[in-house]
Amino acid sequence: MIFSKEDVEQIKAQGLTIKEAEEQVENFVNGFKPMQLKKAATIGDGINSFSKQEIKYFISLYRNERDKIKVMKFVPASGAATRMMKDLYSFVSDYKDEKATPFHTFPLVQKLIENIKDFAFYPALQEAMEKDNLSVEQCLKTKDYKAIVEYILLEKGLNYGKYPKAWIIFHKNKDNSVVTPFEEHLMEAAKYCNSNGEAKIEFSILKEHLDGFKKLKKELVPLYEKQYKVKYDISFSFQQHSTDTIAVDMSNQPFHTAEGKLLFRPAGHGALIENLNKLHSDIIFIKNIDNVSSKYRKETYEYKEFLAGVLLKAKQKIYSLQKKLEKKECSKQELVSIYNIIRRQAFISEVKNYTEFNTLLQYKRYLKNFLDRPLRVCGMVKNEGEPGGGPFFVEKDGEVSLQIVEKAQVDLNSLEQSKIFMQATHFNPVDLVISTTKADGKKYRLQNFVDKQAGFISEKSFAGQTIKAQERPGLWNGAMSDWLTIFVEVPLSTFNPVKTIIDLLKESHR
Repeated sequence: MIFSKEDVEQIKAQGLTIKEAEEQVENFVNGFKPMQLKKAATIGDGINSFSKQEIKYFISLYRNERDKIKVMKFVPASGAATRMMKDLYSFVSDYKDEKATPFHTFPLVQKLIENIKDFAFYPALQEAMEKDNLSVEQCLKTKDYKAIVEYILLEKGLNYGKYPKAWIIFHKNKDNSVVTPFEEHLMEAAKYCNSNGEAKIEFSILKEHLDGFKKLKKELVPLYEKQYKVKYDISFSFQQHSTDTIAVDMSNQPFHTAEGKLLFRPAGHGALIENLNKLHSDIIFIKNIDNVSSKYRKETYEYKEFLAGVLLKAKQKIYSLQKKLEKKECSKQELVSIYNIIRRQAFISEVKNYTEFNTLLQYKRYLKNFLDRPLRVCGMVKNEGEPGGGPFFVEKDGEVSLQIVEKAQVDLNSLEQSKIFMQATHFNPVDLVISTTKADGKKYRLQNFVDKQAGFISEKSFAGQTIKAQERPGLWNGAMSDWLTIFVEVPLSTFNPVKTIIDLLKESHR
């Protein structure tokens, strides 16, 4: 037993079993096995590419069906803007004067100042500074750049250093009205999640931001309901404490704080599979809070409808095949036909054929089990240097499946694995449309389809000490490892994340 009596009580209060806590510690000791890449998924070999005519067909299919089904949007929105403002914090901390630390040594901040009037939040910044009898213009003349940056970051100004990304002014409309990511997702939901006049969204947020989100909801939702003639159903969820993982010291022993308590840490976005499991809808769109655009709104909306159409068509095919497999007896010819259809759908590269089974009955059961899983359609964007996981064929337990793989999951010391990883032509923009229900409307238990060995271990610091932290399998890779998967090419214009404040100067955000 590696835990004391007090530890056991704390673990149970956290919502974990002792076995789960012990397994987490074992993961630190044994490590997570790297993914075994077989080859990169490419167009025509793992990634589907459709003609303009086919895209129109899938959009039309979804539009014709969406009032007959339940649709909703799930938005991971707990991301704080701290990382987005990292360079600004460094500037405020390190910049003393031009002699000690020349301004040009902070290139991102220099670009911010040079283009300050082009940011959509500029009028709000002006207003905040004027309350203290300051002005942006005056600070620019006197080269008091630190004051400008402080009024962007700190509570005396816009407080963007502490806000979640959802609240930051990203865009400006033609009528000079300004828009936050929260509002962009309201607009998106009205356009492609509108089923029978209702647009349903769940935002996954931090508990400490709940009041702020509720205030935004109260202020903005009536305005957008009137503008788009839609009724919103908006909910908020939190990452559950029971999904937090135990931290260890560098000797892989459970880490205790100065108060003698075990240290638990949030386990990354993979923990959101618990949130997703509680949602009941025929189709769920998943998209990060900061992946929004003012310039490419129409194109973005249409490609979401396109992905949903691809998913609906695939669901219809799956249900049809499952119905055939419900027959008491299936001939060899019927089973081979089903096998060929599955391969054409590109759910997996190497579906077993009947020659690997002793009887046709065993093979029928195998095909039934193979199809009896949640389904996801993942948009994939051409790789043009953006960071992110990519689409690969991965080998595990003798089977090869389509997976989204992050760089940290690959053994880059292996020349073979490194070469395969570098051959990726596309990357994952986190643009998913999923189905978590069976033909009879019952929900899958999503936790049953997680690859528990697809987690991450990283070094962190706590109270000046180096510790190891563990992330659960990522939401769109390990947490969905055993789902039926379809990769579809979508244009780069649909991927517009804001990782740093300077990204707001990109054409897609102006």
